[in-house]
Amino acid sequence: MKIAVLREQAEGERRVAATPETVKKFIALGAEMAIEAGAGESASYADADYAAAGAVVGTRAATLQDAGIILGVQGPDPASLSGAAPGAMLAASLNPFGERARVDGYAAAGIEALAMEFMPRITRAQSMDILSSQSNLAGYKAVLDAAAEYDRAFPMMMTAAGTVSAARVFVMGVGVAGLQAIATARRLGAQVSATDVRSATKEQIQSLGAKPIFVENVAGIEGEGSGGYAGEMSPEYQAAQAELVSGHIAKQDIVITTALIPGRPAPRLISAAQVASMRPGSVIVDLAVEQGGNVEGAVAGEVVTVSGVKIVGHRNVPSRLAADTSALFSRNLFNFLSAFWDKEAGKPVLDEEIGDAIRLTRGGAVVNARLLS
Repeated sequence: MKIAVLREQAEGERRVAATPETVKKFIALGAEMAIEAGAGESASYADADYAAAGAVVGTRAATLQDAGIILGVQGPDPASLSGAAPGAMLAASLNPFGERARVDGYAAAGIEALAMEFMPRITRAQSMDILSSQSNLAGYKAVLDAAAEYDRAFPMMMTAAGTVSAARVFVMGVGVAGLQAIATARRLGAQVSATDVRSATKEQIQSLGAKPIFVENVAGIEGEGSGGYAGEMSPEYQAAQAELVSGHIAKQDIVITTALIPGRPAPRLISAAQVASMRPGSVIVDLAVEQGGNVEGAVAGEVVTVSGVKIVGHRNVPSRLAADTSALFSRNLFNFLSAFWDKEAGKPVLDEEIGDAIRLTRGGAVVNARLLS
């Protein structure tokens, strides 16, 4: 089985889907590894390192020729995959809801497209979960981005000239990214609080030394959606939360928002009025800006100042830590494929539970239930 690793074509994408470490592991399974020249360059992995690990480094055409598996970070243009073996598997982050035309293109090209972001959140798939691995580092980077824009110190400092107060950081959305943001802000010495619509996260917030900010005794407080994600709240809960959060946000120096609902625009958490209530020099980091944003006034790819408050809307935050996020992403891919590797067949054979969840196309058709409903 030949596995092809392509150089990413998306603008600003610096990650790579395999590292020299995972190349060696795939070869140990019996696979032949082909790497497009320069694929790892922007993530600090040199072509020579791939060659030393046993991969063949060459042009895109040579890399794809007769490949039975194609690995990517973001989904490549279907037209750019000519030369791959008939029915080749493509494993990457494919953005099925946002790039439906591209999914149809994979079907037309006879590609078996596997959307890694559709990986079910079950115990045995934790090591394959790209959303968790990438969100973890995105939460960390969000705090560093906030610190870079904030013109004051994070920790409390007692000096002969007086005391510098600790920065007050509020994290909205306590998933993987939010938890890491809390932990990172605490390490930097900030006074941290956090909120989520899922009441079960209260203990997680407290375990990290942060203060939970929660609406109580209102319908819809559980907020638990499918697959471990937050669901949509009742109108009563939304109104109570807005009132509680408004009073809290006005006292904060930094706010980090991380809320996403799969397949839908990001929920609006902070209004323009709430932004205006913060003191000048405060910072908001919107990690959901590419899905429409949690913050009114956030602009994807820009840092804007609104009412004296900086709103940070960097695109593709995991790519801003390309070496480490590539290492984790590539291990997710290896853990996934190796778990189903059939030595006799010389390829992965997926089971129904995970295979049906992540498979978008097969046999020239779109087959995923989430895209057909």
